[in-house]
Amino acid sequence: MTDAIRVIKTEHINVWRILNTLEELLDEAVRSGTRPDARVIGEILLYLETYADRVHHPKEDDYLFKALRERSPEATEVIDELERQHAEGGPQLERVREALRFCEEQFPEGLERLRSEVDAYIRFQRDHINLEESRILPLARRSLTDADWEPINRAFLNNEDPLFGSKVREEFRELQSRIVQHAPAPLGLGLSGEPPPPRPAAEQAAIRQAGTDTDVLLRIEGLSTHYGYIQALDNVSLQVERGQLVALVGANGAGKSTLLRTISGLQPVSAGRIYHEGRDITTMSSSRRVRLGICQVPEGRQVFGPMSVEDNLLLGAYTRQDRRTNGVGEDLERMYDKFPILREKRKLPAGTLSGGQQQMLAIARALMGRPRLLLLDEPSMGLAPLLVAEIFKTIEQLLEEGITIFLVEQNASAALAIADQGYVLETGRMVMSGPGQSLLQDEQVQKAYLGI
Repeated sequence: MTDAIRVIKTEHINVWRILNTLEELLDEAVRSGTRPDARVIGEILLYLETYADRVHHPKEDDYLFKALRERSPEATEVIDELERQHAEGGPQLERVREALRFCEEQFPEGLERLRSEVDAYIRFQRDHINLEESRILPLARRSLTDADWEPINRAFLNNEDPLFGSKVREEFRELQSRIVQHAPAPLGLGLSGEPPPPRPAAEQAAIRQAGTDTDVLLRIEGLSTHYGYIQALDNVSLQVERGQLVALVGANGAGKSTLLRTISGLQPVSAGRIYHEGRDITTMSSSRRVRLGICQVPEGRQVFGPMSVEDNLLLGAYTRQDRRTNGVGEDLERMYDKFPILREKRKLPAGTLSGGQQQMLAIARALMGRPRLLLLDEPSMGLAPLLVAEIFKTIEQLLEEGITIFLVEQNASAALAIADQGYVLETGRMVMSGPGQSLLQDEQVQKAYLGI
């Protein structure tokens, strides 16, 4: 897969997620007879409009389609139709906006008109994506030479381009984050207020610089463990360097969660050694490992349902000795700034939160322990697609803050895309390792875990 096709397919996935969110918002409004959230829908429409006009369509029209017209006469008719659809997208979206304004003024009479316009727009966009995926991308793979792809890939990956470079992509990530924050649970986080502004770029750079030490933080050598007579891990070895994000991927039952439990001290070791910052912790108790800064976000969140959100957070700091200097209180405020939905829900029982809100709470609870090594076990499990993207954005932000992360995740494509180093586990044995991007492009990994 070329760089340009990978970018296009990723953009298609992002747009499809946003369309699904828009569809579910309208479905719920119609089912319940309630007024649709105009703020969330307005941000979704802004995302779709500017993303198409500023990022997606210019790249295709000016680079991919232009080269394909020259190389493949059979592509001409399809490209003509796609470019016609590019031009039609704006008027279609404006009809949705007009219907949204009418619904706001004439609710509930205007709800049916809004639903009709939204349905038509979603069908239009999905048909457009399907046409590109089924006709244009296969033709491009067959028809374009390596020399053709070189300028196309360069354009798609040009971070300095004012139209669709890294600055613009970051703008859309922030917009998508606002949609997630405001969308009602379980689609999003259901925040009623405004999230805090993003961290200043200079501060982000300083944090990243502080976390660039590459000493080995965790080393595992020849690790094996058993459940009774059943061997769950067999001679597993890996290492995590300070400041890295290391991803462990594999199918259900491969032993991923067992490995995390063994690192945390919850599962006994049958053979091999575990070293943390050069210190042998193989037989150390789990409570002492937490005091060393090894904090785990367990699979399935496992928040304490009857306890309040705030008490769950404070429980994450139970090993700390800085309560008298109010260090815990300061970190609590930082968690509320990082995850605004938790401030809004802080007095409620944790069990009343949605799945996405509970995942944010589980991460924040672990961060209250000031982890030197953060273990994340299947953080995207059971969440809506839009929330999955937000969870991985949060993980990237934690990495920028200098936190070393060992991520266990069944969503191999998302995990390896952000990983410095990746490992593949099969039936308790490590079968492959390498840089995250290299594993993402490996044919064996793609067939086994990415469905490519």
